[in-house]
Amino acid sequence: MVFRTFLLKYGEIGIKGKNRGQFEDALVAQVRYALEKVEGEFEVSKEQGRIYVNALGAEDSFDAEEVIQALQRVFGLVGICQVLKMPVSDPERIAENAVSFMAQTYHMTPAPEGAEAEVKMASPEEDAMTFKVHTRRANKQYPMSSMDVDALVGERLLSAFPGRMKVDVHHPEVMVYVEIREEVYIYSRIIPGPGGMPVGTNGRAQLLLSGGIDSPVAGWMIAKRGVILDATYFHAPPYTSERAKQKVVDLAKLVARYSGPIRLHVVNFTDIQLAIYDKCPHDELTIIMRRYMMKIAERFAQQDGSMGLITGESIGQVASQTIQSLVCTDDAASMPVFRPLIGFDKQDIIDLSLKIGTYDTSIQPFEDCCTIFVAKHPVTKPRLDIIKRSEEKLKDIIDDMLETAVNSAETIRIS
Repeated sequence: MVFRTFLLKYGEIGIKGKNRGQFEDALVAQVRYALEKVEGEFEVSKEQGRIYVNALGAEDSFDAEEVIQALQRVFGLVGICQVLKMPVSDPERIAENAVSFMAQTYHMTPAPEGAEAEVKMASPEEDAMTFKVHTRRANKQYPMSSMDVDALVGERLLSAFPGRMKVDVHHPEVMVYVEIREEVYIYSRIIPGPGGMPVGTNGRAQLLLSGGIDSPVAGWMIAKRGVILDATYFHAPPYTSERAKQKVVDLAKLVARYSGPIRLHVVNFTDIQLAIYDKCPHDELTIIMRRYMMKIAERFAQQDGSMGLITGESIGQVASQTIQSLVCTDDAASMPVFRPLIGFDKQDIIDLSLKIGTYDTSIQPFEDCCTIFVAKHPVTKPRLDIIKRSEEKLKDIIDDMLETAVNSAETIRIS
């Protein structure tokens, strides 16, 4: 028996009231996009607060594990269930299919008829898997009540697997779900989805993406709230290598598995950094560089139709991320700056990077421009008026440099 239907459950979308349909449509679009790279042909539909994926074609035309992995990267989904789908029929037929489903799902062999007592003696009930049946009868025309279906299916399971299963309605190890709608769906395992909102339902923002651990996680977190991502990366050849650039491209690809396509703007930042290094106090280098990064990223944000900037900053993690430093950095941009990691410890961020699969790439030993031009003793409590006074030393050259950096940037489309 091949289970070729997947029932998808969503969370927050269910409380969106009159706008719920728009969010459902956006989620369906994201599910279809996620399945484009999965081998096989799939039909995606929505019905009464549920989204379904049906695998078409021959039994061996798709890999269920590959489908589930793709769906686990779709923001908005909270549960993914591989289900046995059958036409609405008499309760006995539903119970028979429930036995077949549980046998295959949990690798159990139903006992022959009349062998119940013998099997019970051979398999002590203390080792049995506890279960509960939960029926949802959305089709109110069905002649049997939900509780009666629960009882019938439970009885058939006990008879089919004597000594292997026993009922526990309070703390079951396994749930057996039966949904009676236009068709009947039987399932047990609910594989967690990433949650959040479908990408594309909450505008667009520009991520300042480096090769570190923090910024890819920050981008993932904002995308989880339904925001489309684009990104800006600051490259400093020959001080940073092509391998450092490729590392950032690889990180963008990993984030794009969740967020969808990303426009990655690669900015040559070397001349600006050298000018700052030559003309400004060295203890202010990082703050001033960050300010010009914000100015350039904002230019690309305006071009791309973004409404905000995203950074991976966390209060106090380094000298450029104290509150005083963040005030100085924010002043350089007129757009809102979103910092989803602002209250996270480093270990919190590492744990998330491991979860989404970016950690191993982030720790590759290829330095970016922020680590190359770092002051030995950076200022930790900068004053905005002093920072602006230091930037006056760049006024004769910086505007042309900014224009050159923006106009010469390379744009890579990540999918």
